[in-house]
Amino acid sequence: MTLGYARETPGTQALLPQIDALTDAGVDPARIYTDAGDRHRVGDHRPGMTALLDYARAGDTTVVVGIDRLGTTPHEVMAIANELTGRRIGLRSLREGIDTDDPAGAMIVAVLASFAGLDDAPGPQTLSRRVARGSSARTIGRPRALDAEQIARAEQMRARGESVPRIAQELGVSRATLYRTLAERRSVR
Repeated sequence: MTLGYARETPGTQALLPQIDALTDAGVDPARIYTDAGDRHRVGDHRPGMTALLDYARAGDTTVVVGIDRLGTTPHEVMAIANELTGRRIGLRSLREGIDTDDPAGAMIVAVLASFAGLDDAPGPQTLSRRVARGSSARTIGRPRALDAEQIARAEQMRARGESVPRIAQELGVSRATLYRTLAERRSVR
């Protein structure tokens, strides 16, 4: 049996166009499960998805307009895709062209589900790095081009009326870096 699922996102993904796309793809309107979006809803209560999962049996296929309609976060999307696959319920996404009845589609969903599984279980090195970072205010990524003292000096020079190209040359940074740094400082204040 082919089942459809549509989830509304307030302001961006209305239900009716999704339902039209699902019926155009051959899904019986009586077998389309929906969840209306509500910005004020507490938690992730989705009766449509719950009903679909209760009704679906091995050999059925769930059709969605886009894979993102399965959940509100990448982890939730992959958890539902993984559950469907584990229960031998097919998954077909119209936008991405994924169909788990096809070997290539099944492989794509399996790979995506494995990535979701990696997020759930951080390895010991990841945990030890997180603990080591713990309370330190050290930032991760590329070091800043200017330190706090250089930024203060640049602001003083700018207040005295010196040009940005002159200040950038003296500090040894590009004009773009100096403009960006000064703009960041203004937005923080």
